[in-house]
Amino acid sequence: MEISSEELLVNIAQGDKQAFGTLYDRTAARVIGICMQILHNRAVAEEVTQEVFIEIWRNAHAFSPDKGSALGWILRLARSRAIDKLRSRTAALARDERDAALENVTRYVDVESDALGAIEGEHLRAAVDDIGEPHRSAIMLTYFGGLSQQQLAEHLGIPLGTAKTRVRDGLKKLKAALHVTQGKEGR
Repeated sequence: MEISSEELLVNIAQGDKQAFGTLYDRTAARVIGICMQILHNRAVAEEVTQEVFIEIWRNAHAFSPDKGSALGWILRLARSRAIDKLRSRTAALARDERDAALENVTRYVDVESDALGAIEGEHLRAAVDDIGEPHRSAIMLTYFGGLSQQQLAEHLGIPLGTAKTRVRDGLKKLKAALHVTQGKEGR
């Protein structure tokens, strides 16, 4: 006489591996069938089926014959896990699409920023070249070379006050040169 699925679950709850094998052989095709109906992907359905049977092994004690048949309990479990997986995959796809769209927008903004930065950089280099020496060197070493005014004075072998004056006057000339450049572009 064949043992019922309900009795197999009781035996599985007690750690009976043979009962688990028998239950698997008896129900796996139906479990994967339910998963395929929901997920429409064989590999994912097989993954969910494996998760369902792991859960059956771990939680067979949770089955109550008073609440329904063993097959009904197993198929409800499979349906629930398949729906969870579908929701998870759908959310992941939506998240990936949002991330891709954001990356495309960011990439566009970065290219535009880089182009504007290059144009502004060219204007700035031209303006720095236009202010002439010794102001050009003072500005280049201080702002682009990272030297403090004290380090600038030591580097050029000039008094600190002279270094400060060159930087201050260089900035005034640079501001005027950039203002003239912007005025020409505005026309």
